[in-house]
Amino acid sequence: MSFLRRRSATPAGPDFDVLAMDPGDWPGNLGAGLLPAPDGTCQGVFLRYDLFGGRGPAMIIGNLPEGSPARDVPEGQVPFEVAQLLLALENDEEITVVGTEDVPVMQGDNLLIVRRVKLSESRISCVQFDRSDNVLVTIAAWDRPITDDLYALLKPLPAELFQQG
Repeated sequence: MSFLRRRSATPAGPDFDVLAMDPGDWPGNLGAGLLPAPDGTCQGVFLRYDLFGGRGPAMIIGNLPEGSPARDVPEGQVPFEVAQLLLALENDEEITVVGTEDVPVMQGDNLLIVRRVKLSESRISCVQFDRSDNVLVTIAAWDRPITDDLYALLKPLPAELFQQG
């Protein structure tokens, strides 16, 4: 898939394509955050899509490259993106992973294996998939089911979105 390849040049922000929905395609507010490592490299990018008028995000999409410490969560604990979603919503309930299910999804002519993460809080939908460049994409949504249509909206965002200045 063309959107799953690494960039040949290193941008000012992450050194990998950030797969998300284009901000122009989302009717609410968008916020982006970088997860830096001590050596200055980017260990992840998170995009918050807010449809609730400033009351918190409806969705967080994370892109974590191989080796990112945010990928290492203990068994039964929620993915980093789910924890960030709960934090942004000021929800301090104890939420755990109760199971996972691998689901095949067609992306054009390509097969994508999506891992649905089942959580103890039914208002949170969470899916994950690995890209061909070993970047883990996690989508966490509040009070909205994640359907196969969403994958068609995902595309790499321009590096300029993450440049400082």
